Amino acid sequence: MSFAQDFQEILNSVPSDWTDLEFDLRLDDESRYIDGAVLLSLINAQPYSRADWHFRIAVAHSFGHAAAPETVVGALEKLDSQGLTGQIQLREVREGRSEVVQMWGRPESVREEFRIRRSI
Repeated sequence: MSFAQDFQEILNSVPSDWTDLEFDLRLDDESRYIDGAVLLSLINAQPYSRADWHFRIAVAHSFGHAAAPETVVGALEKLDSQGLTGQIQLREVREGRSEVVQMWGRPESVREEFRIRRSI
């Protein structure tokens, strides 16, 4: 199975109110580590120094300081197109959090829409 398909399965398995997740990625061929690192720099993959896994990747659902799911899929498709193989494993999923938004001076309709969309 490809990296992009594996990641899509992860996205399909998490709850709908997930806010961010982290997964690890391992390449089968360590001689292609630099090739993978260059492609994964698009999504700010953090390398492990001495571990069984090569990279940790943070993904944000709709807000936050992490890569967007669509960007992660694109980067993983690039890995697949270059013939890189390996494994990914979900490490952590956080759900039910909402970003802090300054609401002073905004009409009540905007505040209500925010509460509905974020289920607050």
